[in-house]
Amino acid sequence: MTTRPAVFLGLGSNMGDREGNLSRGRDLLADGGLRLTRTSRLYLTEPVGGPVQPWFLNQVVEGTTDLTPEALLAVCLGAERALLRVRTEKDGPRTLDVDLLLYGDAVMRAPGLTVPHPRLAERRFVLVPLAEIAPLVRHPESGLSAAEMLARCPDDSRVILHDGALLQGPR
Repeated sequence: MTTRPAVFLGLGSNMGDREGNLSRGRDLLADGGLRLTRTSRLYLTEPVGGPVQPWFLNQVVEGTTDLTPEALLAVCLGAERALLRVRTEKDGPRTLDVDLLLYGDAVMRAPGLTVPHPRLAERRFVLVPLAEIAPLVRHPESGLSAAEMLARCPDDSRVILHDGALLQGPR
């Protein structure tokens, strides 16, 4: 029996019903062939790059799949489309963003797909929830664990555990 690799995806939303968008996104990923094994809590996160925009809700999910990385990416993009994501501005607001962070120990560089995610070690909004659910998972190129990447992360943007009470972000 073949062991399926652990797959980690980052999910984010800063438009509309952010919690509902993330929930629907998880459902669409599961419908597309991702067996969810763990999900982080939700984090309210300061936007990084791009235009002035509302704060995000972010989380990381872990799962397994029989899909190739390319096919999984297609499922991720399909989930974004189903939630009416429109790509009009780089790093602009979005109903749903799904990033393929890690696919087991795979290292890939192809048009439209880079695994592990090229900015994984630079993003607190991904590393905080990743370290929550899988602090020992290792980056296949650097060998650093999620906890080690978080400790070394140069990003100083705010990442706050979401308790449901903060709807617009800190003032």
